[in-house]
Amino acid sequence: MAPSPTSPAGPTVVGIGASAGGLEAYEAFFRHLPGDSGLAFVLVQHLDPSHASLLSEILQRCTAMPVLEAEDQMATAANTVYVIPPNHDMTLCNGRLRLSTPELPRGQRMPIDTFFRSLADERRFNAVGIILSGTGTDGTLGLRAIYGAGGITFAQEPASAKFAGMPESVTRAGYASHVLPVEDIPTMLLASLRQLATGDESQTTADATTTPAATADDTSAVLALLLAATGHDFSLYKKGTIGRRIARRMVQHQLTGMDAYVSYIREHPAESQALFKDLLVNVTSFFRDPEAFEVLGQEIIPNLLAGKPADYVLRVWVAGCATGEETYSIAMLIRESMEQAPKALKVQIYSTDLDEEAITVARAGFYPLNVTADLTAERLQRFFQKEDGGYRIKKEVREMIVFAAQNVIKDPPFTRLDLISCRNVMIYLEPALQNRLIPALHYALKLGGVLFLSPAESIGEHGALFTPLNRKWQIYRAINSTASSRAFIAGQLSWPIAGGARPPEEVATKAGQTNLAELTRRALLQSFAPASVVTDAKGAILFVHGDTGRFLRPAPGRATLNVVEMALDDLQLELRAALLGAAEQGTATTGRELSARIDGKLQRVSLSVRPLPSRDSSQQLLLVSFQDVLPAVPGPSSDHTPGHGAADEQRVAELERDLAHTWENLQATIESQQASNEELMSTNEELQSTNEELQSTNEELETSKEELQSINEELVTVNAELQATVDQLAKAQNDLKNLIDNVSGGIVFLDQHLHIRCFTHEMKLLFRLTANDVGRPLADIKCDIVGADLLGNAQAVIDTQQHCEREVHTVHGTSYQARLKPYRTRDETIDGVVITFADISDRVEAEARVSAARLFSESVVDTVREPLLVLAGDLSVVAASRSFYKRFRVSAQETIGRRLYDLGERQWDIPALRDLLTNILPRDQAIEDFTVEHDFAGVGHLKMVLNARRITGEQPLILLAMEEVTSA
Repeated sequence: MAPSPTSPAGPTVVGIGASAGGLEAYEAFFRHLPGDSGLAFVLVQHLDPSHASLLSEILQRCTAMPVLEAEDQMATAANTVYVIPPNHDMTLCNGRLRLSTPELPRGQRMPIDTFFRSLADERRFNAVGIILSGTGTDGTLGLRAIYGAGGITFAQEPASAKFAGMPESVTRAGYASHVLPVEDIPTMLLASLRQLATGDESQTTADATTTPAATADDTSAVLALLLAATGHDFSLYKKGTIGRRIARRMVQHQLTGMDAYVSYIREHPAESQALFKDLLVNVTSFFRDPEAFEVLGQEIIPNLLAGKPADYVLRVWVAGCATGEETYSIAMLIRESMEQAPKALKVQIYSTDLDEEAITVARAGFYPLNVTADLTAERLQRFFQKEDGGYRIKKEVREMIVFAAQNVIKDPPFTRLDLISCRNVMIYLEPALQNRLIPALHYALKLGGVLFLSPAESIGEHGALFTPLNRKWQIYRAINSTASSRAFIAGQLSWPIAGGARPPEEVATKAGQTNLAELTRRALLQSFAPASVVTDAKGAILFVHGDTGRFLRPAPGRATLNVVEMALDDLQLELRAALLGAAEQGTATTGRELSARIDGKLQRVSLSVRPLPSRDSSQQLLLVSFQDVLPAVPGPSSDHTPGHGAADEQRVAELERDLAHTWENLQATIESQQASNEELMSTNEELQSTNEELQSTNEELETSKEELQSINEELVTVNAELQATVDQLAKAQNDLKNLIDNVSGGIVFLDQHLHIRCFTHEMKLLFRLTANDVGRPLADIKCDIVGADLLGNAQAVIDTQQHCEREVHTVHGTSYQARLKPYRTRDETIDGVVITFADISDRVEAEARVSAARLFSESVVDTVREPLLVLAGDLSVVAASRSFYKRFRVSAQETIGRRLYDLGERQWDIPALRDLLTNILPRDQAIEDFTVEHDFAGVGHLKMVLNARRITGEQPLILLAMEEVTSA
């Protein structure tokens, strides 16, 4: 793993796949994940292709990271979540997300496998894959690719998943490094990345300060324990691969040092087998590198078949076959090529691997449903049989292959081969071991045989042994070279004697101790016993003794071991009758002489059929023997032999009787056989018809089942999204209810017909409403408000879409401010009216008190004989006495609201008065007996004594009194 979550290629990408029940798992995952992990998360969910997804909006409430719906060519960024859009497949290429329209029909799509495989190809051991709740097997092959590339893999614990199908599939296959409840996955994920990053930094430091031998010593103890436990030496495997696999096992067991891991292996012997399994990278697929297999099928295999005789045996070896996908791919190509030729050769394919569990899977030939992504529809129909939960290779392909466990390094290779495929082995070996293996593969090939490697492998320095056929896809032809033997011997590959072989000296010693009676019996049987076969009651051959080739030969058509069908034509009739007699009546037929054409000559054959005793009473055994009858030696010639004519006549009569009897038996047998054949043919036709109907029905049901399963998963996802929306709406409704219940004042919602929608508790005081009044017209409800046409105002608001306000009063003297506003929907449609009532009784009473106080003060002012002004803080006139209006000959309209200096023709703009009000009064609370003289227009020269006083309050006021001083 990279030293930090972000590498030059971009942040570490965590792929998360889920199906049904995935929404709850996603929410739990992100609630336990910090928002600054430095990782990029790509969510691949099974979605309804025709339904817009709310997944990104729902998940945004669970994490502080931005949650985006993926777009084509969108670059991945750290601390960001990307969600696959509906009806799309998604891959990762050069750090960018690529979207494409699915080609497979609904129900057969595997979007999780598609993305995980691209993630493994793109990031290799920096990839992280997680499988959460879901049904089916999507994600298993994708997680297998990440696991094989050295990445970290997680699966939700099946018991904690809402739907356990996908996690169980991954867990059973063994491709999950960690199986945890979804709440614990984020913690383990971050801890694993930190530990691997620390290990990489330590490795980098070690590379700079120590020798390579020191680095090799770190794993040598582990490999020694592995050799002792499994018998397999991994010392010449690539150190990087071994180091990453060991590091992954250490992370899984939360161990921080190599010494700790060595101790763990010693204390837990099962860990050796687990590590051994981990080092065997069983990552393959059908037709991996499709272009390479296209070249193999169109160019290489047809050339191998060309010019071969009908009895030729095509021999193929697939080394490192893993779970068999590559072997079956080559077998399919050979079948297709032979059908196109057309050519029917016998094919022997040897498929080997070091992993016996993988060989067991390959032998079964059963693969999950998601292999459809790697196969064309034609090949799927031609070579596979649909079964519950997957596809099984058909028998005709399976019988071409022999699977066996083999160590290609230390076990002897197969020989005289036409084709070797070794595409999953050498990439993991050190160059020294590769140089030993290539000559061994050349030794196993015939002259002109083909070696098929992966694009990451090559023949290295052994170019003298092969000539390239296709350099891009590493396909080579073996050539005869003097370097071949030298290279093979120099490789120092030694193979042990097979377990069953013994030294010649031991064999000779044992032979001397053999029982003489047994030797005698074997010699007599070999020399004098006739050629014989043992059959069951139906004539099926169970055992062969001696050379029966003169009397039996394979029948044309479908292969069979029935002795009657394999017998010479001239022997079949009597043999069938003798078998029937022995099987049904226990009658033995001995020494029946028959004439048969053997090697073009008519010869006499003695036929015997005898019942055999058997320990198993349920099985009847018959011994059928064939023996040549030697011609009689002629005696001395004589023209007149007594009785010769009578003997001939007697012999002719016997032959005629035998012939007649045989003819009758033959006719009866033929008629019985014909009747039986007709019945069997009729029954067979009916069974075939029924079988075809059942197969058709089964295919339709399987297709319907897949579609329904896919639709069900999508519906579960949509239902989960809708449930989340319902929960959100319920929360909003609770918030709204509490808001309405705690609003001071009454609120009533009316529809377009002024029917009650809902109302607050306060409305019961105004309209005497009950819960049963919802839906009733508001006009039917008695109201305590007097003198107000609220319903008319409400209808006007609906018609004009303009709000209005009114002050209304109840019969009890309470005052309310009624606000009427249109009821608007989300699309701005007017669908009623909302009336709110705010209690303003206190305000109305306060205003009344203020009005009364004002009236009182104005009455006092008007009563004073001297002119009097009330000024605001900005010296504007707030009030004036009647005596002021009368003495200075002005009106209230000319005075109130105007500044003192602007009254009249600015006749009050007196410097002394300005100084009084602007400078002196702000310092003192009151000024008394301030004398001012001035000429007032229309009034004349006046001498006045001014008294001013500041009145404090919310709005500071100035009271200015004027007393005219008359001349004495």
